[in-house]
Amino acid sequence: MKVLVVNPVEVRQLLLMNECIPIMEQALMNLGRGEGINPLRPVMFLPEKVGALGMMPAYLGEPPAMGAKIVSVMPKNYGTKYDSHQGVVLLFENEHGSLLAMVDASEITAIRTAAVSAVATRLLARPDASDLAIIGSGVQGASHLEAMLLARPIDRIRIWSKTGSNSQLFSEREGAKFTRHIEVMPSIEAAVDGADIICTTTMAPQPILKGDWLAPGVHINAVGSSIKSTRELDTAAVVKSRLFVDRRESTLNEAGDFLFPKAEGAINDDHIQGELGEILLGQIEGRKTVEEITLFKSLGLGVEDIASAFHIYEKAQQSGTGTWIDWSS
Repeated sequence: MKVLVVNPVEVRQLLLMNECIPIMEQALMNLGRGEGINPLRPVMFLPEKVGALGMMPAYLGEPPAMGAKIVSVMPKNYGTKYDSHQGVVLLFENEHGSLLAMVDASEITAIRTAAVSAVATRLLARPDASDLAIIGSGVQGASHLEAMLLARPIDRIRIWSKTGSNSQLFSEREGAKFTRHIEVMPSIEAAVDGADIICTTTMAPQPILKGDWLAPGVHINAVGSSIKSTRELDTAAVVKSRLFVDRRESTLNEAGDFLFPKAEGAINDDHIQGELGEILLGQIEGRKTVEEITLFKSLGLGVEDIASAFHIYEKAQQSGTGTWIDWSS
């Protein structure tokens, strides 16, 4: 038996953003139909909580695959040559449980997270939304720029990062890549002033986006926090938004952006309007008015990683990309 190994460069070649967006739509719909299993992820925190190791198992009936993402989360890597999220996705086939592939998890996470935000933006942002604010200049900031350019006809792009030099580098690098002008903003408030779409992609442990700054009709993709002890949005921002999620169970157990306002008594479980998969299946309505503020709280799901890895596996077979290693017993 041979197992495919796919490195980060090869993942970028095989998992294109415009291909990943419909793959994420299908995975979320399949999960909504009950054709997938996505248990809560166990997380092992390192001493003093300087980092964590997360494990995300999942099963999909279609595409027929199961597996797990094992990823380290190291906030101190922000601003260094190391990604804050590093790991591997292990892909197995469903019939006999045989290992098919080991795929770099950092690139899958970067691409599929932004692709899901693109799904949310297509479902929830105003059709004419064209003013984009990105908070955070790291890997997710860059991938979200690419995804938002596919989701809506963006005319204006603003970037803010806690390190001004990083914002400038982002503006120059990504501006050249997409042939777009990207404005470097001096503050978060200035960056989001009048924005139609806001993507928060930071490692901030405390709220950085305030409800008082949000314009009517804005859509927010809150991506940076994936544990219950941190959040990017203050309580006012969550209260005044119609909240949609990738998975209700995950939000109730893992999302600091939701759990902090709930603990304060500002909202309850009914504040969650529904899941993206439910909108895609026509079970619930997304945006209702041009004035309302919509919020997608992204946590990331194992089914998204497995669907991405399966797509990579199939394309690698067709193109001859990747390295096959002998795994015979």
